[in-house]
Amino acid sequence: MTDTNQSAQEIIEIFGAREHNLKNIDITIPRNKLVVITGISGSGKSSLAFDTIYAEGQRRYMESFSAYARSFLGGMERPDVDKINGLSPVISIEQKTTSKNPRSTVGTVTEIYDFMRLLFARAGEAYSYLSGERMVRQTEDQIIEQLFQQFAGKKIYLLAPVVKGRKGHYRELFEQVRKMGYSKVRVDGVVMDVVPKMQLDRYKIHDIEIVVDRIVAEEGDRYRIVQSLKTALQLGKGIIMLRDEQGEVSHFSKYLMDPTTGLSYDEPAPNTFSFNSPYGACPTCNGLGVIEEITKENIIPDPNLSVSRGGIAPLGEFRDIWIFKKIDAILKHHKASISTPIKNLSNEVIQILLFGDKVEVAVNSVKHPGTQWNTTFEGIINFLQKQQEGGSDKIQKWVSDYTTSRTCPDCEGYRLKKESLHIKIAETHIGQLAQMGIQQLAEWFEDIESRMTEKQRLIGTEVLKEIRKRIGFLLDIGLSYLTLDRPLRTLSGGEAQRIRLATQIGTQLVGVLYILDEPSIGLHQRDNVKLIKALQELRDLGNSVIVVEHDKDMMMDSDFVIDIGPGAGRHGGQIVASGTPAEILQLNSLTAQYLNGIKQIEIPAERRKGNGNKLILKGASGHNLKNVTAEFPLGTMICVTGVSGSGKSSLIHETLYPLLNQYFYNSKKEPLPHKSIVGLELLDKVIEVDQSPIGRTPRSNPATYTGVFTDIRALFTELPEAKIRGYKPGRFSFNVKGGRCEDCEGAGMKLIEMDFLPDVHIPCETCKGKRYNRETLEVRFKGKSISDVLDMTVEQAVEYFENQPKILRKIQTLFEVGLGYITLGQHATTLSGGEAQRVKLATELSKKDTGKTFYILDEPTTGLHFQDIEHLLEVLNKLVAKGNTVLIIEHNLDVIKVADYILDIGPEGGEKGGEIIAKGTPEQVAASKASYTGKFLKIELDPKVAVS
Repeated sequence: MTDTNQSAQEIIEIFGAREHNLKNIDITIPRNKLVVITGISGSGKSSLAFDTIYAEGQRRYMESFSAYARSFLGGMERPDVDKINGLSPVISIEQKTTSKNPRSTVGTVTEIYDFMRLLFARAGEAYSYLSGERMVRQTEDQIIEQLFQQFAGKKIYLLAPVVKGRKGHYRELFEQVRKMGYSKVRVDGVVMDVVPKMQLDRYKIHDIEIVVDRIVAEEGDRYRIVQSLKTALQLGKGIIMLRDEQGEVSHFSKYLMDPTTGLSYDEPAPNTFSFNSPYGACPTCNGLGVIEEITKENIIPDPNLSVSRGGIAPLGEFRDIWIFKKIDAILKHHKASISTPIKNLSNEVIQILLFGDKVEVAVNSVKHPGTQWNTTFEGIINFLQKQQEGGSDKIQKWVSDYTTSRTCPDCEGYRLKKESLHIKIAETHIGQLAQMGIQQLAEWFEDIESRMTEKQRLIGTEVLKEIRKRIGFLLDIGLSYLTLDRPLRTLSGGEAQRIRLATQIGTQLVGVLYILDEPSIGLHQRDNVKLIKALQELRDLGNSVIVVEHDKDMMMDSDFVIDIGPGAGRHGGQIVASGTPAEILQLNSLTAQYLNGIKQIEIPAERRKGNGNKLILKGASGHNLKNVTAEFPLGTMICVTGVSGSGKSSLIHETLYPLLNQYFYNSKKEPLPHKSIVGLELLDKVIEVDQSPIGRTPRSNPATYTGVFTDIRALFTELPEAKIRGYKPGRFSFNVKGGRCEDCEGAGMKLIEMDFLPDVHIPCETCKGKRYNRETLEVRFKGKSISDVLDMTVEQAVEYFENQPKILRKIQTLFEVGLGYITLGQHATTLSGGEAQRVKLATELSKKDTGKTFYILDEPTTGLHFQDIEHLLEVLNKLVAKGNTVLIIEHNLDVIKVADYILDIGPEGGEKGGEIIAKGTPEQVAASKASYTGKFLKIELDPKVAVS
């Protein structure tokens, strides 16, 4: 009995898994081990890990709720599996969970920033933003003692401030003061008697204090002075002022106060340091750190043009409409016309055009010829700002074309109001800490106790422990280059996943089953070791860790490997090998052949020299780049490498790509600072293929994105049956009325909104997920309806459309980039980042290229097995062979070793990166002593090095 229990606790048994393409598989997975599920793309890894194991874990968790709670949540569908034994509570750490909210930052999601807020609220020292002096709090006793010391024997006024820097006539206030029995007040520095019906100028700013008592500071009057002081503190809400005979005023407060200027702060609380709370956020940028500004340069991009020829960009060229008549009237009033080039207009006139004028001008009426309207002009920028604040989404998007983001001038990008930025620990405010790299932050916190007072040390002991622990986790998984204020939406899928992993390690849970989806994405080989160690640490706590992964090191360092295959889609879904890494190496599966060296991606016999031309980017200095000059030989395959955070994206995505985009397509996105770029005329277009989704709704799919669906609809329209019925291409579209199922409006599924959980999509009951109505589905080509075509895999479609060259060309490229297993109508929301990227790549490949195209790819190996990488490289090599240039940002050594030219950026991440430390062929980079990439490349190019 005990043995059975024991064995049940040590294994997870899965019987009859049939989800998606899984072929009724049975598998036993050891518990409390690091298990890797691998196999070629589309073989069924995610179907086993996420759609079977995780989905069943989630369903069982839901079952544990009361019937009442479940009535709000709805039931979860049972995955297609006979039985699963030994399942623990499941936590999935996927890549798609990144928040698009600009308020989610690395600091908030790891909770480091929350603990820092607590530390600053309880142990921070406040300084005045007016005088820079330390703010002080005093008790009643301290105020009394100071009063007798400072003003001994002097005649003084005891004042209670009731109004500070506010407009108003304050009639009611004076009436109230008179009824309380006080005869004098001090208004704007002048002491005056309170008289009936007394009031002030309501449009001026006033300071008002009640004169509570006039006394001489002598010990004999101590009792009276103490009573008056207490009354004054009560009326002044903890703040009082003392004025001597010379008119000098001293400030005292029970709260934080600047003794020189009388400036007081509210008592600090954790939300004082929150940029997501009105108590802490900078009022100018609402805690975002940046403001969207409509600039003159965006409104008037070319001053050589006149207003009539489109010189004012938002208005376009002259049309017979009211606004142009208005501008013409203004210009005529200033001795100019709408045909005058803008550069010839005076600054005064340009200011009126941009910001408006209160002076009325006569404008000829369009409706009533011969009459004139006297009207003022509000100005183009004022009009756009109004639309930005209150316009529709479409209008706001239009206005965004004329805005430029810049750092908020008030908080300088720190996101907090000035009071919050003047509360410091060891002369550093919380905003400065949030902008430090994690490595630098760790060093700052390391010896902070030595720079704190005894009181601060006592308060901060526990909080500092928590902060250090969490920073340690981020360092352990190779994220030392991030900063706490980095928005979560700017992180790659792999980075976001590793942050969640660090958070999970911090929770110290035991007995949990963690499922991760390729956590090594975007990680340099050097940091891979740290990640594997972090996962092993999670396992050693007493958890089971299942990782869907293609990384060689991860497989070799795991406890158990499951290889799914042998092919993709309908050719996969079987377990071709399982066992310890040592056992897998002895087997003959495709993965094993690549692991034990029987198969490998061949290193080219010679490196391409290119066409002799170069694109040269000079003096790039954005983010952490240190005045970098980079050369890109054209007509070659270039790899940009370097540890995470070294500056690869800053150089390529944020400097080079916007420059090329501006040159070819007049894009509005500003590149990061640089000096110049040479060689643009040698290219004729740039194409960036990134991992962002091909669509955010189930309506987007590979067929619509690649444009092949238009051709397929045209083919169906030409069929005899369609012609007899008079069907046009729109009949076969699921996005317009006519042929689609109107119940689900052609989506094939319905959205069920969940209050506490992510929304759920369920198949439409009317069309059973087919998207079309019965009449449309009666039109068939080779026995298949338009819905059947959308349900075909790319591989099936290649055979089906073999005699349709226009359609075949687009589908063939999808097949060539290793996507033979996805269906043409697969919902965009179900594609992984790597799959979305390859759909985009296929779309570009199916277009006619010119031989002068510059392709930029960001980690195209994401989600690819060794075999798929080989296919991808074949496709990319074809592009280069035609004379195009392919630039790849990559960490995968199989791709790096076959490149013609490498730019290695480093040496470290963050502040310690941003320089080109090695460049040239892979052999030249491998010989570089300073390059981490070179060190691993050397082993890859010559495996004997690893042995020696």
